[in-house]
Amino acid sequence: MTGIRKVRADDIHHDEKEKLRLMSYKQRRKYLSRATIEFNVTTIANRQQFIVTLAQSLVTFGAPSHRIESQLLSAGKILDIECEFVHLPTVIICVFNGADQQQETTETHFVNRKGSLNLGALHSVHQVYRSVVHDEISAKEAIRRLHALLEAEPIYGPFSRAAFAFFLAAVICPLAFGGSFLDMWIAAVGALGLFCVQSTLSSKAGTIYANVYDITVTIAISFLARGLSSIRSEIFCYTAISSAGIVGILPGFLILCSSLELGSKNIVCGSVNMVYALIYTLFLGFGLQIGSDLFLLFDQSARTELTTLAVESASAVSITGTFMADAGVSNTLTGSFTYTNSTPVILEHIVEGCYRPPNLPWFVQPFPAWSQFVLVPAFAILLALSNLQPWLTLDFVVMTIISCISYVANKVTNHFIFGHSDIVSSIGAFAVGMLGNLYSRQMGGTAFTVMVPGVLFLVPSGLSQAGGITAQGDGIAIGYAMISVTVGITVGLFLSQALVYMFGTRKNAAIFSF
Repeated sequence: MTGIRKVRADDIHHDEKEKLRLMSYKQRRKYLSRATIEFNVTTIANRQQFIVTLAQSLVTFGAPSHRIESQLLSAGKILDIECEFVHLPTVIICVFNGADQQQETTETHFVNRKGSLNLGALHSVHQVYRSVVHDEISAKEAIRRLHALLEAEPIYGPFSRAAFAFFLAAVICPLAFGGSFLDMWIAAVGALGLFCVQSTLSSKAGTIYANVYDITVTIAISFLARGLSSIRSEIFCYTAISSAGIVGILPGFLILCSSLELGSKNIVCGSVNMVYALIYTLFLGFGLQIGSDLFLLFDQSARTELTTLAVESASAVSITGTFMADAGVSNTLTGSFTYTNSTPVILEHIVEGCYRPPNLPWFVQPFPAWSQFVLVPAFAILLALSNLQPWLTLDFVVMTIISCISYVANKVTNHFIFGHSDIVSSIGAFAVGMLGNLYSRQMGGTAFTVMVPGVLFLVPSGLSQAGGITAQGDGIAIGYAMISVTVGITVGLFLSQALVYMFGTRKNAAIFSF
């Protein structure tokens, strides 16, 4: 197979005995207990091709970037392939050594890092990987199965995914941003328009519009939200509509993965992705600000009312000018004068940044507390389906339950620890990590896929606790809020994983979790 002519038939056995003789007792015991392929042996070329195809599959279906290298190294070790990997932000370089012992050749493969999250396919890829490293199927059969997954069409069509995006924004609007019954449908229309532009126009218009479509849609959503919130009857909330309308393109998952990479000492990929996600967040904040100011530019009365409201709600007002005393006194004072309220400013009927007086009808009021028993499972289900999770599976039920527990832990913690979104998010992430890793450890499931909806649940919830996504602030404040939330999630996930895998037998395969 390898083109090497054997001198004696027992050369391999003799070399292995000589290697064992030179080892210490602990080294010999560790070497003999290693996982090896005994029943499904195949050629070196097939084993190398399996590793390359595995890398392509993990990247295409959105595997956690800080776990890809450990997965590939574990597969190479069990398949007895000498390999090294260089993990860069846009490419994975796979280097195979020792295929030809006489010429000492080296093969190099480049795998482009381009893909999106696909929970169903990712679970199938992990099952194929486990079957190979546990010597259940050969590498050649695994290549065939992985190619079938790569060539398969998404399990949900474009109309189904558009419906998921519509109802996802509708549910998160009252759940995380205090929106009313009217606000949720306006936000859903904005999210639907964003999905249509993202899936059709941006891909057909070429690279030029693909780079700015998210900013233009953000401007349009912010313009619409500001226009509706300026209606005299005050039945629409700008914060709820604008925040829920763009929640589908928030780079929370990207910031989380980059934070996990930095926590795993992958400095290059983690820092590059973190900077990109922050700049992207600044773009979104800029789009929200431009859309709001663009409407106020055409409606001067709305700008005046907004400025007056800001002055009335402020605790101090600064006025620059000249102070002239009465009674004919000629002395004047010129400069900046600050006036402070002697009594604290009380903002009544403000719910998550939305003005909700009790005299308005029910469809303008925030949702009651008991509605969370319906909205939370609905959002968890929609979040799993929008990430292409098959619904007739046990994992679908498990990830829905974990998402609900994640929200409950987040909500209860925020009640006792108010104003610290990072600590609150870390406790919610710890609950998600414990349940997901225990499910993988005890029942053989895929920890990462069942944890994704619960972790994604924490991003909009944490942002709402950090002040929401509003155009009254700036993009830097939004970026800081997202970093504080994701750092808390990262700490919680790492702690839960360390606690679960501290006990029990050692895994032969690499951990496939956050």
